[in-house]
Amino acid sequence: MPEVAIVGGGPAGLSAGLFTAKNDLDTVVFDTDETWMHKAHLFNYLGIDSMDGTEFVEDAREQAEGFDADMRVGEEVTAVERVGDGDAGGFTVTTDDAEYDATYVVFATGTDTDLLEDLGVEFTDEDLVDVDLSMETSVDGAYATGAMIRNQEWQAVISAGDGGAAALDILSNEKGEHFHDFDVPEDAE
Repeated sequence: MPEVAIVGGGPAGLSAGLFTAKNDLDTVVFDTDETWMHKAHLFNYLGIDSMDGTEFVEDAREQAEGFDADMRVGEEVTAVERVGDGDAGGFTVTTDDAEYDATYVVFATGTDTDLLEDLGVEFTDEDLVDVDLSMETSVDGAYATGAMIRNQEWQAVISAGDGGAAALDILSNEKGEHFHDFDVPEDAE
């Protein structure tokens, strides 16, 4: 059973998947391969001088897979249902292929909020998904990122940060204290 199910394979979803998988949470990323990044070219992403969006996605997938994230490219999530309550609760994620149980779910589906509406999360007066600073929605354990929480402020680097924020909150919950994914040069040796 994955501890973290991520719906969406753009910068937010892949960032969340990288952080959670890197820190030993069983992570599955569902990716329909329809991210806006396939239409982009990056000149404004910190640390990247110039890169095609598709190349970025492929590199990010490879990086997340390197930490054992289970990439399900082409497997579309058709429903997400809350099961149980509070800390004992979780989610059932349904695709055309199977059902998966997860403790947490991160939504990174651009402006598509259908799954979140079905889950019953709260929205703002601007029809954006209402989240806290850690990207958690009104449904415990459900996170929303990127374009669905920002009115016309869509940038890959911001979305990646949203995914990172959601992952760090999940990791903090799992560790029982504030967690920071901070590596030092010795970690690379």
